[in-house]
Amino acid sequence: MKLEGKVALVTGSSQGIGQGIVLRLAEAGADVVINYRSHPEGAEETLAKVQAIGGRCHMAQCPNDQSPIAQGHTIRADLGSVTEVRQLIAESIEHFGKLDILVNNAGIEKHAPFWEVTEADYDAVLNVNLKGVFFATQAFVQHLIGTKRTGKIINISSVHEDLPFPNFAAYCVSKGGMKMLTRNLAIELGSFGITINNVAPGAIETPINTQLLNNPEKLGALLNTIPLGRLGQPQEVASLVVFLASGDADYITGSTFFVDGGLLWNYQEQ
Repeated sequence: MKLEGKVALVTGSSQGIGQGIVLRLAEAGADVVINYRSHPEGAEETLAKVQAIGGRCHMAQCPNDQSPIAQGHTIRADLGSVTEVRQLIAESIEHFGKLDILVNNAGIEKHAPFWEVTEADYDAVLNVNLKGVFFATQAFVQHLIGTKRTGKIINISSVHEDLPFPNFAAYCVSKGGMKMLTRNLAIELGSFGITINNVAPGAIETPINTQLLNNPEKLGALLNTIPLGRLGQPQEVASLVVFLASGDADYITGSTFFVDGGLLWNYQEQ
């Protein structure tokens, strides 16, 4: 198994792409930390599936309104709070003894024309999608340097790190920032044997796209812009994450890999 003996933390992994990543990492032999913000039932489902695979799992939870509270093998941490992000990393290390892989998957988006975006919504998006990623990665890197070990960082970005997305300006800003952070850290961390890469999904069939899936007209218009003619599946993103987390990808860093069925180069705003 490619990742046997490795420990991975996947933020935002109670559903969708995050859940798919956790399951593929577990299948590859890694122990995994599940993190969620507001879907405990999804985290329990993910945990049950990991246990069915045969892996061991530590479940991390993160409501918005309270500080981290250790409850056995449960951690509470809000990805928009630097204090709680650091606690999430620390508690994960305490439980398993180490971390080898960090997958920065958690992300949110807010829909509004640019001229109507509120400060609260802007802060919510940037705090989770960029600030949280920055400081989770920092705490993880401090752990690796302190223990003189190499490691892997995989960010779940988006085609919108490159592709404009009208009415989602803050989201695009956050993903563009993630792209530059990845390039910069590839240079800063290379001498430590720490790699960092982005996986940028396009249109993936997840709960966040429920409204789209239930709107045949909009779905059809989107599919017409995807050369492969279909939405992607979470496991198709997850398989690339497993590769980047493995020794097979030791010479890859600072790059973005698009998982979009060709959408990026064929997209037309509807």
